[in-house]
Amino acid sequence: MSIEIDVLNGDASWPMAEPLFNAVWPPQVVEKLPWAAIVFAHAELRVLVEAEPGGVVCHVGIYRREVKWNGRKVWAGGIGGVLTREDSRRRGYASIALNAAIQTLKHEGATDFALLFCEPHNAPFYVGRGWQPFDGEIYADQPGGRDRFVAIAPYVYDIRRAPRRGVIDLCGLPW
Repeated sequence: MSIEIDVLNGDASWPMAEPLFNAVWPPQVVEKLPWAAIVFAHAELRVLVEAEPGGVVCHVGIYRREVKWNGRKVWAGGIGGVLTREDSRRRGYASIALNAAIQTLKHEGATDFALLFCEPHNAPFYVGRGWQPFDGEIYADQPGGRDRFVAIAPYVYDIRRAPRRGVIDLCGLPW
């Protein structure tokens, strides 16, 4: 079996990723999730893992943004939309895609830390790959204004220096 890993422009690669999103998170599943009503940012870059046979089996979105940590401007690399087709799970695809996303952020050289949000059942996966819980408050924009983001737990990853506590303002939509 062979796989191909691509890091592609977010908007341009959406047609490749959309069928995977629809398969993993169909509307009837999303409407029951704690983040169902949240408006999320669109990925700037997408890591797509294709396996033969089967096409795109895994996705990780990459977001790059200047955020505020305790009022100080820092650069965060957001990780979001991590998903793997159900029949392709437990084969290492998500680890491969996540590593490619982190390497992309490191290679760019401007990112201080990576930040993602995950549901409790996924936390052991991320902690096992070096992510640490962020013990603080997160604020994000939504159509109704800026508000505290509590729908999904935040985790950080050291690139240069990741904050472990305090207040992070995403200065835009969450990812």
